[in-house]
Amino acid sequence: MAEVTVVWTDERIAELVRLWNEGLTTGEIGRQLDVSKNAVVGKAHRLGLTGRPSPIRRAKAEKKEDTKIRSVVDLSALTCRWPIGDPRDANFHFCGKRVAAGKPYCPDHASIAYVSSSKSRKEDAA
Repeated sequence: MAEVTVVWTDERIAELVRLWNEGLTTGEIGRQLDVSKNAVVGKAHRLGLTGRPSPIRRAKAEKKEDTKIRSVVDLSALTCRWPIGDPRDANFHFCGKRVAAGKPYCPDHASIAYVSSSKSRKEDAA
């Protein structure tokens, strides 16, 4: 298979930067410039253009945020059992993040739930 070399003229670079700043995907920019998506990614990196979040990662993150553990039945041994909100409200749910080792809560909620006696004595003395 023959290797194709992309020639980046000043005009093509300017067009790449313009399209990048407009927010077009690398695939769309590649189609307009008649180059591969990877050629666009490589040139953008070499030009130091500001990176953009991956649409795949963004979709996964949005999906995770929408998933609320609504009841005790939805919890597992690996999910944080910290209650969020008033149990009488429709928005009540449990944290659901991954638990800290040996604890029923994630590291954030475990730091609230478990206070060492030496720490509480120092705060009382202050």
